[in-house]
Amino acid sequence: MCEVVKASQGLRHRTRKLLRKSIRERGAIPRLSQVLIEYKVGDRVHIVPNPAIHEALPFRRYIGMTGTVIGRRGRAYLVEVYLGSKRKIIITVPEHLKPAQISQAS
Repeated sequence: MCEVVKASQGLRHRTRKLLRKSIRERGAIPRLSQVLIEYKVGDRVHIVPNPAIHEALPFRRYIGMTGTVIGRRGRAYLVEVYLGSKRKIIITVPEHLKPAQISQAS
């Protein structure tokens, strides 16, 4: 008899569409201007992962969220996000962050 092997439920399970670059970005490394941005405590940032860089990749639940930088840990940043009413702290490198543009109402 043939036995069915259980599918893996690993960390990157079901992220094929989330962690994929668009066709025009494939093979590209991030722009230096984007990576070399220094964030200060209190800055608002979007969590937009770069799938080419696996170091400190945020969990898929937090992809697309906007948070506030609350500190640094080595080269990485501590980003505070809210999941419902719960406060969560994400530790990630600047390659996975993008500055949030605050629109000025005139």
